[in-house]
Amino acid sequence: MKSSAFSTMCFAAFFAYVPMTASAVSPSEGCDDQQNLDSGTHTTTIAQPGRTFRIHVPKNYNHNTPTPLITIFHGWGGNENEFIGDRTVRSEADKRGYILVAPRGLGSESPDNNYNSWSFSGSTTGLDRDGGPICDYTITPDYRYESCKTSETADNTCSWTHCLANDVEFVFALVEEIKAELCIDTDNVFATGGSNGGMFTWELGQNATSYSTFKAIAPLIGLPHRGYLQPQDETVIVMPALVITGTRDKVVPPGEWDSEIDAFTTTSNGDDRYYYTGATPITLTWALEAGCSIPQKAAVFDVGYRKADCRTFCPEDAEEGGWPRVLDCRARMGHTYNLRWTWKLIMDFFDAHSAP
Repeated sequence: MKSSAFSTMCFAAFFAYVPMTASAVSPSEGCDDQQNLDSGTHTTTIAQPGRTFRIHVPKNYNHNTPTPLITIFHGWGGNENEFIGDRTVRSEADKRGYILVAPRGLGSESPDNNYNSWSFSGSTTGLDRDGGPICDYTITPDYRYESCKTSETADNTCSWTHCLANDVEFVFALVEEIKAELCIDTDNVFATGGSNGGMFTWELGQNATSYSTFKAIAPLIGLPHRGYLQPQDETVIVMPALVITGTRDKVVPPGEWDSEIDAFTTTSNGDDRYYYTGATPITLTWALEAGCSIPQKAAVFDVGYRKADCRTFCPEDAEEGGWPRVLDCRARMGHTYNLRWTWKLIMDFFDAHSAP
């Protein structure tokens, strides 16, 4: 099922190799004379059930200097080591001066008592935005977690993530805990994740209270379920968003470049038939909400990575010498992370949209 994912090239390369200078404008309460959290795996009691997270503190960290933070969410069945365990992820964080935190999802009641997951719109109920099923349940196996059955949250057998806790509230609380323990630049907190974690990253971006916490998001091979395009609350201020998908991905396919805004895609691996919003509809909707100019067709934007074909509905951002607020990047890959280059692109995007 779900597994664990108009500029010049010189401009992109600048961000790729020059470490970012952390802002001193908005220090968190953890900015003091001691370091209260070290790199490694920790347990927090801020939520029940207790949650595990792994943190990576960059080698050049100074407990008196506000440092940007990236929250990272693993894929279905993954854990806190999925991203931070990768050498490229850690080395880029060291080079650019970012703290990384990767919490573990919940899933003790999944089919084999192991599949940690993140819950987001439609994944617990099994319903799309219009109240239809998020899968073809006549073909797709029943992945329902026991917690969704006992709570009667699952409306049908398309439900496939846990119903044990509110993951959005947990993440907000975890970020606040990290701010209290380490010196965080509160203006530069970001969110990314792969596959199920990428879908949850969209959920964070669409939440009414997210803008006060997160500066930008970057989902990797993860899209919302069918119909979940717009913010869940009209007060949401759309933040910069980068999505990276694979044109050969059979789990979460991005769809066609010029698809209609109501178009959706369908999983085609094995017997699974899940329905997802296409990459063009979600980025078009995001750009509309952000007030971008919206050309008739998405404009090409060169991010400096040969494997990435990137386009945007916010070309005016690039014309002004910056990176677009909304960026749709696709590569000839399947449902994989390819962190050797995708992680660098994600960090380039966060660098470009960091508060000064």
